[in-house]
Amino acid sequence: MATEDKDTLVVRRQTTGDALHSLLSDLFEEVRHECSGSVADYIPQLAQADPALFGVAFCDVHGRISAVGDSRATYCLQSTSKPLNYCLARNLQAAGRGAPVHEHVGFEPSGRAFNEFCLNAQGLPHNPLINAGAIIVASLIEPAKEPAARFDEVIGFYRRLSGGGAGNIGFDNGVFLSEKHHADRNVALAYHMRQHGAFDGYPTPSQLQDHLDLYFQTCSVTINSEVGAVMAATLANHGTCPTSGEAVVSPYIVKDVLSIMHGCGMYDFSGQFGFTVGLPAKSGVSGAVMLVVPGVGGFCIYSPRLDEHGNSVRGLAFC
Repeated sequence: MATEDKDTLVVRRQTTGDALHSLLSDLFEEVRHECSGSVADYIPQLAQADPALFGVAFCDVHGRISAVGDSRATYCLQSTSKPLNYCLARNLQAAGRGAPVHEHVGFEPSGRAFNEFCLNAQGLPHNPLINAGAIIVASLIEPAKEPAARFDEVIGFYRRLSGGGAGNIGFDNGVFLSEKHHADRNVALAYHMRQHGAFDGYPTPSQLQDHLDLYFQTCSVTINSEVGAVMAATLANHGTCPTSGEAVVSPYIVKDVLSIMHGCGMYDFSGQFGFTVGLPAKSGVSGAVMLVVPGVGGFCIYSPRLDEHGNSVRGLAFC
């Protein structure tokens, strides 16, 4: 169902029950007038986002979707790709097609900025949801294949997580090129980790660049809130996509990724978020928040204005 209020231009779509959709709409209205924060501008393309956009979608574990606002506005995954890539790398490990992930990245919150030059006592990134850890995870996704095949592996996995929504998953080449152009810190992080032996093997400069490119590419994949809600609901449903019925991620891997999201998913606000909200979540500087309610469903909220931690202001308020 879709309706539009001509005064507020709020679009509402519903396949869930009336009570849930009413609650979603009430929460949306409660926070939609929050206008603090600013759009990310560390790369020029992200600064072009419309700060007024606000969309919320929820998908329950039965595949029923409810959405409010700009839920079909597309945005780049940015750091919300990190838990998804972790699941893929763990899937590949379980299938005998990848190295043991946690021999190369830790589990713990770092207590530092997401792009900090900081490794744990074993010389590894603290967790898969900071930049250093996400670069390592990207390096473990089919490293022997050519770059195009590696990217196709990721896109195929994202589509399976979202029930095959091929038309709603895209790629922003401008963001990718801008990420690559402004990559000094991430490149330095990669060489820092190579020096400490964090990678599986000792990648050449060319291989290191391929790993970084895959990381930047996954950050530049585009979805909308309705697609993101299905992805989050797949994690809420023990790894089985609720719209397709496909078992995409093993339940024990889901348990691990939700634990990491709970402790590390909201940048330097993760502890307070865990205390006040108490649910696994991951944010990204595009303004997205994926929130998982285990056994119930998944939310995806998109609003580009960020707070000082890099989390969506409206996204946090909604959660």
